[in-house]
Amino acid sequence: MSNSTLGAPATGGPALSVVLVHGAFVDGSGWQKVYDELVDRGFEVLVGQHSTASLEGDVATVERLIAAASHPVFLVGHSYGGAIITEAGNHPRVRALAYIAAFVPDAGESVAALNEAPEGPGETKAPLRPPQDGYLLVDPARFPEAFAADVEPATTRFLAAAQLPWAIAAAVAPLTRAAWQTKPSFYLVASADRMIPPTAQRRMAQRAGAKITEIDSSHAVMMSHPQEVAAFIAAAASTVTSTEGGDEQ
Repeated sequence: MSNSTLGAPATGGPALSVVLVHGAFVDGSGWQKVYDELVDRGFEVLVGQHSTASLEGDVATVERLIAAASHPVFLVGHSYGGAIITEAGNHPRVRALAYIAAFVPDAGESVAALNEAPEGPGETKAPLRPPQDGYLLVDPARFPEAFAADVEPATTRFLAAAQLPWAIAAAVAPLTRAAWQTKPSFYLVASADRMIPPTAQRRMAQRAGAKITEIDSSHAVMMSHPQEVAAFIAAAASTVTSTEGGDEQ
């Protein structure tokens, strides 16, 4: 089952539709403030709700949103959502990709493989509990600090309690094609991230040839800095439309 939230663009607004793709452990509601900012800027915005039970199923959910969009698509992925958009971004309607503190796999590579790279000095990775029935969760006691240290405590407590279990099958699934090989990409590094080490973010972004921007933020950058994230997306989308032009399907 998949759902989407659709914001109608203003007349004469941007000629790209934005598709926002969430990562593991949370759902599409984490994008709400970014969604509001982008809609106010005139974008059509679609927000995916995928199960994180399989990479193939999550990609299919996003591909349905791409097909439903009114304009060519700018795909935006957070965390594990970066793997989803890297695969789904091969859709012909996708013009570019934006990674928000996200994994950027290559063809034949999985998120799990990327996560095996050592972290830099003073950095940490996600404090995961041992797998249970094929699914992963972040240790709830450590979730607030690890995932969203700069988000209000009441929200982080709820996020920790309401985690969406992430299937190991999705984490270990290799990609078949990497859209960043042929399409423009942009990366917003969260320099205070304690889930995906910032050095790993920079390394993946550089390998993909992405235009890199940095922000002093936790992993939950779309929640703690929604105005800045929306501005990053809007600026990147503007670059794409000014370079390619048109509203062809």
